[in-house]
Amino acid sequence: MKQVLALCCVVVLTGCMSTDPYTGQEKTSNTAKGAGIGAIAGALVGMAVSSKSDRGKGALIGAVGGAAIGGGVGFNADKQEAALRAKLEGTGVSVVREGDNIRLIMPGDLTFAVDSYAVRSEFYATLESVALILKEFTKTNIRIGGHTDATGGDSHNQTLSERRAASVGRFLISQSVMSARVSTAGYGKRYPIASNDSAAGRQSNRRVELELVSF
Repeated sequence: MKQVLALCCVVVLTGCMSTDPYTGQEKTSNTAKGAGIGAIAGALVGMAVSSKSDRGKGALIGAVGGAAIGGGVGFNADKQEAALRAKLEGTGVSVVREGDNIRLIMPGDLTFAVDSYAVRSEFYATLESVALILKEFTKTNIRIGGHTDATGGDSHNQTLSERRAASVGRFLISQSVMSARVSTAGYGKRYPIASNDSAAGRQSNRRVELELVSF
């Protein structure tokens, strides 16, 4: 088991001196984190399925396999994040990294006209850029969520948020993103990211989010 722990440490430490190109700060890369977690999980599985005399060997084999799988997921997410940031720079769309998943936050005023669920023609190029990346990196599912501010009736906001999410989903599918990867939902005003007491806060809450979930 000491060998396994040493391997996990090496995997994690290998990536800990990477520099975030957007903040300039040094950090452990997500690839290394994923490999370390995969190594530990693989080691535990290897021990569980091995006989008592072979547990050390089983743990080592499991750790190597788990590190490869975990590191692969992290590496794919790292590349996808970098590609999205490059494509979406200056568009107003925020790219948020959450572990091996990525969230794209699209402000409602950029994506739709007031009280409309038809995607603005001015936003087509941005969504086309997103679709290009999604087609390149196929190891993600795309969860699209529509959100509104707290003004207006609950029923109206719910319907509007559903239709806006569905519009973005249809657009991506029209750009040859596989429909099986895309799911949509509307959340109305339930999940604000800012205070609805100010105009700026309400504007932030009117949005569509794309969550890219690695698998």
